[in-house]
Amino acid sequence: MIPMSVDEFISDFSRFYILTLLYEGPCHGYSIITRFKRRIGKEVSPSLVYPFLQQLEQKGLVEHTVKPVGEKERKVFELTIEGRELCTRLFKRFANIISIAIEPSLEVCAHCACKVYEGGHIEVMGGKETTFCCKHCAESYKREKMSHV
Repeated sequence: MIPMSVDEFISDFSRFYILTLLYEGPCHGYSIITRFKRRIGKEVSPSLVYPFLQQLEQKGLVEHTVKPVGEKERKVFELTIEGRELCTRLFKRFANIISIAIEPSLEVCAHCACKVYEGGHIEVMGGKETTFCCKHCAESYKREKMSHV
């Protein structure tokens, strides 16, 4: 079995991430390339970015205007209403996938049963660590336990 590198997986997400950048607001091709590198830590090829922007434009998902940026004029791309709707659907689907991926690492509040993604509040009760989403749930949980004793 040949192990895959993280870089190989990231390259598969390049188009998705370009859509994410466009969803954040209008930008020109060079801006997409530099922001991609800064945030992901990997180069994205202009030979991927510019044809992808053209495809999006041909499908009516993106439109461009020519604007001065510094001393140059650049095509600034912006998602159309249809493009924003597509991104919203993609992001919801991606969020569901991510939710499945992180589910095993989540803690559940012992009081309200909400999922604790980060942090939370831990109390030692009966020699055992019990996880809560916040100190208020911990206090409520203790009050309820005391009232049943």
